[in-house]
Amino acid sequence: MQTATVPPVPDSPTPSPTPSPEPPHWARRLGAAGLIPFIGGALLVWLVWPAAHPYVALGLSTYAGLIVSFLGGIHWGVAMRAPAAPRALLLWGVLPSLVAWVAVMMPPSAGLVVHGVMLLVCYAVDRQLYPRHGLAGWLTLRFRLSAVAASSCFLGAAGT
Repeated sequence: MQTATVPPVPDSPTPSPTPSPEPPHWARRLGAAGLIPFIGGALLVWLVWPAAHPYVALGLSTYAGLIVSFLGGIHWGVAMRAPAAPRALLLWGVLPSLVAWVAVMMPPSAGLVVHGVMLLVCYAVDRQLYPRHGLAGWLTLRFRLSAVAASSCFLGAAGT
């Protein structure tokens, strides 16, 4: 009777055999559209009358939390490409959601700062991950989106 051997868990998934030179046109467009709530929310925090201010600040914080969670989820997608999902990718994929949840529960003046920092941390982590998995072509788009989103969070926090 033969016994099956289980291969060791790799540190990271097997890199994609066909690296993506740059994101498709629609990814760039949808990414830019995803900035509308960030830019609009940051502007509105400074412009709305006092009675609407808490709703605008909460809206911006909530949207930022959703996007931070989305960025963590990308790591689960990368992990699912591997024969054995690397634990580090799965753990990191959950961490941004947990931090975003806490940040949404905080007053927006503090929570938006946490979101802004997390957007930058997620980008820093992705700068390490993407090239190893054939996704380096997405880093320019990720940088631009992250820079605008984080700046919007910081400006929104300053206006609360």
